[in-house]
Amino acid sequence: MTIAPDLVAQILRLHTVEKWRVGTIARQLHVHRDAVRRVLAGNCAPVHCSPLRASRVDPYRPFILATLAKFPTLTAARLHAMVAERGFVGAGSHFRFLVAGMRPRPSAQAYLRLRTLAGEQAQVDWGHFGHLQIGRARRPLMAFVMVLSHCRMVFLRFFLDARTDSFLRGHALAFAAFTGVPRVLLYDNLKSAVLERQGDAIRFNPALLALAGHYCFEPRPVAPARGNEKGRVERAIRYIRDSFFAGREFTDLADLNAQAQAWCLNTAADRRWPEDGALSVRQAFEAERGKLLALPQREFALGERVAVAVGKTPYIRFDLNDYSVPHTHVGRTLAVLADEQTVRILDGAAELARHARCWDRGQTIENPAHVQRLLEHKRAARVHRACDRLAQAAPAAATLLERAAARGDNLGSITAALLRLLERYGAAALQPAILDALARDVPHPNAVRLALERAREASGQPPPVALALPEHVARRDAPVRPHALGSYDRQIDQTPDQPETPDD
Repeated sequence: MTIAPDLVAQILRLHTVEKWRVGTIARQLHVHRDAVRRVLAGNCAPVHCSPLRASRVDPYRPFILATLAKFPTLTAARLHAMVAERGFVGAGSHFRFLVAGMRPRPSAQAYLRLRTLAGEQAQVDWGHFGHLQIGRARRPLMAFVMVLSHCRMVFLRFFLDARTDSFLRGHALAFAAFTGVPRVLLYDNLKSAVLERQGDAIRFNPALLALAGHYCFEPRPVAPARGNEKGRVERAIRYIRDSFFAGREFTDLADLNAQAQAWCLNTAADRRWPEDGALSVRQAFEAERGKLLALPQREFALGERVAVAVGKTPYIRFDLNDYSVPHTHVGRTLAVLADEQTVRILDGAAELARHARCWDRGQTIENPAHVQRLLEHKRAARVHRACDRLAQAAPAAATLLERAAARGDNLGSITAALLRLLERYGAAALQPAILDALARDVPHPNAVRLALERAREASGQPPPVALALPEHVARRDAPVRPHALGSYDRQIDQTPDQPETPDD
């Protein structure tokens, strides 16, 4: 806690001139006595202590100092238990205060300013920027940051996870933005880079080694607990939090990444270069660009690849969602190759399905052709398909069907009626209408229809019109092509003349 300057001056005057003791100053000025001691110690004022009052801890002080010299991080609670076994009877709270004053302080460390050659090194790290709520899924918002150590040029890209495939994709995008590759990349000991480390023995992530072999750079992890060795990327993440992310509004991840790219190319690039105040980071980067390694001619194969099992239903579960596959592949193990936009499902080298990636959770992403083929294969699946469609659109429909079954109603006709209401009014209107019918204890489609009509009239919308006619009506209204009458005229012309019959 910061003490006001006028209060500091008053404490010093009362203690030095008026000879007030620490406890008297604390009581009269309504501050804690530890704060008074800090003020006096910071201004090198001697603390007046009564020579007649000895502390209970004085006989144990040599033992405590010797123990702390051997074990500097030993807790005060453990020290209190040790001296209590040796006869100390003081309270633990005051003992912790005394031990804090006797504990040895680490000596200040001096660090050399690290300088790197142009094109020699870049530093890489993840930054956590809270979470994004996408539907029912709460996704972490992770920032991949790469900084060129010489010119301080920043690359920033946000992802919804910190998996290895996103880590590798961030590298590829950063190299493309820099139009070159630095010779050495420094990492913290994160799992995307280092799987295991024992001293100088390091086991790198095989995926990172494959990327390093493709782009011809050297991955180099810093020493454990030595964040100062990659301080440039640490400062860059702090700079991103303060200058870019604080108070920023965005609609989705694509909008945030577009704003991050513009910020890196303008605001971050136009800041002063620390090595020479007369130059900007952009100018230093233009001088360093030619020193970077050239990009390889072919692109690195990116994407998350996982093995998935298909159960009895033609869906695979990937990243909290279900994606459809052809029903002929149930009970088999397939491979998923996914990126930020697309989920591809493979059987060996053959692609079975391709879906747009969903970042929500608990969703079912289907290809209508997969479902249609299954329905053609199994006619009985139509009933289950209708129930699944109702459950996705209006979860309260399951409760209505349960109550209708308890009353002995025909569930097939109720399901068909609810589906017709779903097609005419939509899912957003069907769910509250079903809840209204359940609240009135009338689990029947007619009650749902009345609730839908009441809501429609209250909103002033026109009545919905069914777009598709019933099949038997559509057959009746089928257009009839009229027959050409010219054939009858030709038949009359070809008929021979009949002899006239004489009148009677």
